[in-house]
Amino acid sequence: MNPENQNSGNKSEDNNNEYNNLRRYNNSNNALNPIISPVVAGFIGLFGGFFLYQIVGGILTLIVFGLDIENAPVNGFRLMTMAGQILFILSPALLFSKWFYKDVTNVIRFKPAVWKEIGLFVIGIIILTPMLENFVVVQNFLFEKLASSSPAINSAKEFFDSLNDKVESTYSNLLTIHSLPEGFLVVLVVAAVPAVCEEVMFRGFIQKSFELRIKPIWAILITGVFFGCYHFNPYGLIPLIALGVYFGFAVYMSDSIFVSIALHFLNNFFAIMVFFYIGKENIISSTDSDPQDIMASFRAFLFLAILFSLVLYVIINYYKKKRNS
Repeated sequence: MNPENQNSGNKSEDNNNEYNNLRRYNNSNNALNPIISPVVAGFIGLFGGFFLYQIVGGILTLIVFGLDIENAPVNGFRLMTMAGQILFILSPALLFSKWFYKDVTNVIRFKPAVWKEIGLFVIGIIILTPMLENFVVVQNFLFEKLASSSPAINSAKEFFDSLNDKVESTYSNLLTIHSLPEGFLVVLVVAAVPAVCEEVMFRGFIQKSFELRIKPIWAILITGVFFGCYHFNPYGLIPLIALGVYFGFAVYMSDSIFVSIALHFLNNFFAIMVFFYIGKENIISSTDSDPQDIMASFRAFLFLAILFSLVLYVIINYYKKKRNS
């Protein structure tokens, strides 16, 4: 065969493969056939989920337990929390997907995940979690120093401290256990259920909706920012946004919601284990620290950030090779 004809045939085959891949992608998105703008649908998910879970769920909690939430029966509060996640986050995400797109599977990305790919992203979360913990230590130290020299920042810090105390008190009650069965219930309520419900809503319905109209990087960032704000954790805001962005990146690259569910579960499970071993001394606090400890945390943060960047590089190249093959 003439080499030129062979090269021409290879190029033609490459073009056909590229065309077929593009056609499959377009057919997948066009098959969704949204009845409203996907961006509008995404914001309906954001604000609808917030209203249902935070407002309606909060009102129901007050009706059931009264104003003295801290003295409410802890297991009852745990079950109420779990029910709220399922009723006001998971269910709306599935219903919105059905109403607006009529294709729950493709919107949520209920697709099998490759174990090798899950392993790559798990390595990332193992590095990212302590990296963000060290970031919080440095962040709080700097915030403490700024607050000591600025009345306005100090006022903001006092407000953040009061909000942070409420968050820590709530999670302290949820995480305190006295038996092994109670420990399994805590893992279910704090790690498993939120991993499924929040990922289906945020990385499933909301992020996918944004991806249909704006660049994926912006869809991931917007979803991650709202995910961080959604948790009302002032000193954990930036780490929560970073986690949300990483979860979104994982779902976009793998095209499977089960990858981010696994990462979300592991992150929350690690937090539970840290609490069991450390107790109420939460790492996300605004207390001052010794400058030497701060420098150690800063160096650890930089080192882990470099490692995390390498993991991202490996993940991106893995998917490039996978697409090319």
